[in-house]
Amino acid sequence: MMSAALTSTAALLILVAWSWAQVSEYTKRLAPYVPSPPEIVEKMLDAAELKPGEVLYDLGSGDGRVLIAAAKKYKAKAVGIEISPKLVKLAQQRIRQEGLQDQCRVIQGDIREVNLSDADVVVLYLLTSSNELLRPNLERQLKPGARVVSHDFEVRGWRPIRVIEVPAHGRTHQIYVYRVPESRQ
Repeated sequence: MMSAALTSTAALLILVAWSWAQVSEYTKRLAPYVPSPPEIVEKMLDAAELKPGEVLYDLGSGDGRVLIAAAKKYKAKAVGIEISPKLVKLAQQRIRQEGLQDQCRVIQGDIREVNLSDADVVVLYLLTSSNELLRPNLERQLKPGARVVSHDFEVRGWRPIRVIEVPAHGRTHQIYVYRVPESRQ
């Protein structure tokens, strides 16, 4: 009897530990993976006024489509931060296929822990609550004049310099464009 109780208790503890590990991994994800349609990617990069040689960060870069478009069309240096190992591998494969290894790189990691101080443009397709979590890092690390472009979800507390509405795939997408002020108070 005692052995069965110990076995049941051990099994329950293993199940609880496994469940906690799953919850812990999930909480690192600030948004589900939903790829931006190509026409939205293009409008976001146009809205960012991305210039050749500028550095773009895509936080939650998924399959790398924003990085590839930024490097190919705008000749930008593009850095993606992605937590999913599978998506990192997919993005790296796509970058290699396009021959853009010198212009693009993908880092597997938590977007809350990345240093953005060299970014000229930051692209987001996260939830508003996730943007809110990132806001202090963006405010602390981004240089004056840097642009933040968010697909569909605003950065609360910031005033966009423009909001672009783009009809695509049966709905209207919003692109919020922000610029870090030249002087901070």
